[in-house]
Amino acid sequence: MRKIWIDNLRWVTVLLVLFYHVIYFYNNKDVFGGIGGFSDGPQYQDVVMYILYPWFMPLLFLLAGISAKYSLEKHTAKEWFRLRTRKLLVPSTIGLFVFHWMTGYFNTIMARQDVLASVKQPALYFLWVISGTGPLWFIQDLWLFSLLLLLIRKISPTSNTTGQKEESIPPLKGAGGYRSINTNSFLIIWIFLLGILFWLGEQTLIRNPRPESADGLYNLYKPLFYLIPFLMGYYVFSRDTVQETVKRFWIPLMAGAVVSGIALIVTTWGENNTTPEYLGSPLNCLYSWMMCLAMMGWFNASFDRTNKFAGYMTRSSFGIYIVHYFVIASFGYMLKVHTQLPPLAIYLILTIAVFKLSPLIYEGLRRSPFLSWCIFGEKHPHRERSLKKKTSKN
Repeated sequence: MRKIWIDNLRWVTVLLVLFYHVIYFYNNKDVFGGIGGFSDGPQYQDVVMYILYPWFMPLLFLLAGISAKYSLEKHTAKEWFRLRTRKLLVPSTIGLFVFHWMTGYFNTIMARQDVLASVKQPALYFLWVISGTGPLWFIQDLWLFSLLLLLIRKISPTSNTTGQKEESIPPLKGAGGYRSINTNSFLIIWIFLLGILFWLGEQTLIRNPRPESADGLYNLYKPLFYLIPFLMGYYVFSRDTVQETVKRFWIPLMAGAVVSGIALIVTTWGENNTTPEYLGSPLNCLYSWMMCLAMMGWFNASFDRTNKFAGYMTRSSFGIYIVHYFVIASFGYMLKVHTQLPPLAIYLILTIAVFKLSPLIYEGLRRSPFLSWCIFGEKHPHRERSLKKKTSKN
């Protein structure tokens, strides 16, 4: 089962991630990573971080959970996990040694050049590899969650391991056999209350992480938090009944998200919006959850269609996500360190660069079967395409 609105929401969210990282790279809010801001005073463009960061990654995990449910209805657990390993684990491990060490090079020279001066090759190369992980943490988490999902399915008495479609929950009906407004209202309340799990998940972050320890890495990966939207996507939001209910209420959900988002930004402006205290606040969790629901409902209601560009982005957004931070780290570093351009020009040039060059780099690298496999987890895409063309001609 493939739903176009899910594909569209996924690639649009990926594009928002790209834009977020442009702003994040020059933030002055002491957010981990990046090269730092242009001044110590207010940078009003940083409002993009407050708007996007609370919800875009939880939303991607929700969509990944939904897609996992649909994919496991067509594949056996063994087939599905083999595909997940190639698509997720290979790029986030082997790909680090082949491509992402270059991102790590720029990350390290922005961090501690005094320390790096005493590190010699080949140890320095391995340091670049580790530092090049960047946004790959997302697919590393996804691979781990895929493994956990199969374990949960195995011990679940209602799990289906045959690859056939599981019996869905029957739709809720009101009096006379028809879905009533009261029934939909009751269901949306329960869906809304699932946001409490978001708050509980954020409480698993380590308060006051120890410097020079794995605490910060754990807070970045947030495995116990992101596992929640992934499993909710699989077990709850893959149901047509739930999707249709969220679709029906998307306008009030969006209104609530806008109000809570404005309240969050006004009351926390200037704070580091990635600290455990910030992320675990009830207002942040409310905004995050309502935006996830509103975006799913909105796209289901308004963007359940495709065109040539949307089809391309559906196929390519994963690869664009994989390579985009190399463009940001390299160009972003050179623009700030080696030019005297004003901040507005730097933001504009870097934004154009990441949106133009990321697809070009992806298309160039995937033409090599080896690079396509180890960087993107793709299996000989051009060979498969040529075979399809030959078959269609015959």
